[in-house]
Amino acid sequence: MSEGRSAEGTDNDADAPDSVVDELSAVQLVYRPQAADALAGLRVRERIKRTGLLLRWAFLTLWVGQWLLAVVGRGRIDAVSTVLFLFVVLVVWGYPRLQASQVQRVVGWQGDYHATVAPAGITCRNDHSTLIQKWSVYQGYRETAGHFVLLSRDSHITYLGVLPKRGAQEAGDLDRLRAVLDRHTTRL
Repeated sequence: MSEGRSAEGTDNDADAPDSVVDELSAVQLVYRPQAADALAGLRVRERIKRTGLLLRWAFLTLWVGQWLLAVVGRGRIDAVSTVLFLFVVLVVWGYPRLQASQVQRVVGWQGDYHATVAPAGITCRNDHSTLIQKWSVYQGYRETAGHFVLLSRDSHITYLGVLPKRGAQEAGDLDRLRAVLDRHTTRL
């Protein structure tokens, strides 16, 4: 005989409201953005999209060819041509790092980020803003050694969501985060 108890007070997960289930499966990450986070995201996008990577290597190949033709044609190494060639190599190699440092200038001053990854989507807040995104924004994600990189659905992948693993608060958070990502988006 149940003395004054109703079915509402049971711990049955099937009867639990969606908000309770969302809170149980939500994962909290707290981190301060670093340039390495943006660089990891840019590298993942480069590998998936490939257009930028191919263009950079084609541009570099053209410069190597131009430099070699100039050296063979003159019979000697020209200082100006060599300096320009080295500058181009430096720019092509350093372009993703320049982009990452620019992203860091934009987000770095905003302090610690508190990201909540839940079945409803991703909420990221700091002292100055709050960004809420539904899963429909993303085409999928890729996991690297130190990050989960979410890629936007548009054909140019103009938006990247980078979740650093160092932001996990508890030991099982990364496994729970991976499970939420697998459930709501595609692993690329």
